[in-house]
Amino acid sequence: MEKRTEISTLGEFGLIRHLTDKIELKNESTLKGIGDDAAVLDYKEKEVLVTTDLLLEGIHFDLTYVPLTHLGYKSAVVNFSDIYAMNGRPKQITISLGVSKRFSVEDLEAFYHGVKLACNIYGVDIVGGDTSASRTGLTISITCIGEANKEKVVYRNGAKETDLICVSGDLGAAYMGLQLLEREKQVFNGESNFKPDFAGKEYLLERQLKPEARKDIIEILDQAGIVPTSMMDISDGLSSELLHISEQSKTGCRIYEEKIPIDYQTAVQAEQFNMNLTTVALNGGEDYELLFTVPLIDHDKVAKLPGIKIIGYVTKEPLGNYLVTRDGTEIALKAQGWNSLDE
Repeated sequence: MEKRTEISTLGEFGLIRHLTDKIELKNESTLKGIGDDAAVLDYKEKEVLVTTDLLLEGIHFDLTYVPLTHLGYKSAVVNFSDIYAMNGRPKQITISLGVSKRFSVEDLEAFYHGVKLACNIYGVDIVGGDTSASRTGLTISITCIGEANKEKVVYRNGAKETDLICVSGDLGAAYMGLQLLEREKQVFNGESNFKPDFAGKEYLLERQLKPEARKDIIEILDQAGIVPTSMMDISDGLSSELLHISEQSKTGCRIYEEKIPIDYQTAVQAEQFNMNLTTVALNGGEDYELLFTVPLIDHDKVAKLPGIKIIGYVTKEPLGNYLVTRDGTEIALKAQGWNSLDE
């Protein structure tokens, strides 16, 4: 039987000490981390970037099939992704948890193990947070602080007519991973000896349960001397993010169905589930790839970069936002990505 330590045996401050003991600081900008009334950070001449994310059990994650270590890792990485989407570098995070009596100290150790693993991989310091009792399961709030050179911060509103539209990686895999997990949950339905069938689907599950932020793409662009004119990470779906850029930049866009990068496992799974593959890629969400625009003059440079694909171009605002299908038909893009407020 697994050891179970009730949180009440440690108390709030004892729990925080237990979970954050032996955290080593990695960044010069972190002058003081956990252990005082506030963290102390020094960014000198850099622009400071701040993002926060709220995750609620039953809305954003299902502990039926999401291991707590994976949840900790993903909770940190999705915040790092927001900083990279500004062409910045994440440096510090704070973690606040609302925890019900269902959870033990060992459960929270597993969650923190995932967070610490992500922070070690991406070079980020844990500098504070809070814990509280919860009557509604597990609540996670993470704030991430990053830095960027003043002349290199990238916003959503900088796209210009004739700019190239680019994406990193491939799209739709995380959504298909979620569909797989939901299907197996329905089949499981309380069977004690149930073994899920995920053979050959590992990539899809990893994209859903353990996504990665595209630090490598930011570094590749920097090494190539390319500063995007606009950028976002793809959390709610390609179509939705494109419309955000177009709205804030006061532009339109054309993207080409045949240019959208899709992994083979994603295509196979979409066919098995009888789903339209392009719809999955456009609206699935949670890919955490980077969507960005670059000036047309950078075409030759960006076309040679690994892990990046040009999928279209920016147009004048009155021309609207359209997907050009393989047969040349233009279909208006719609924001059909996931929205928790619709639940």
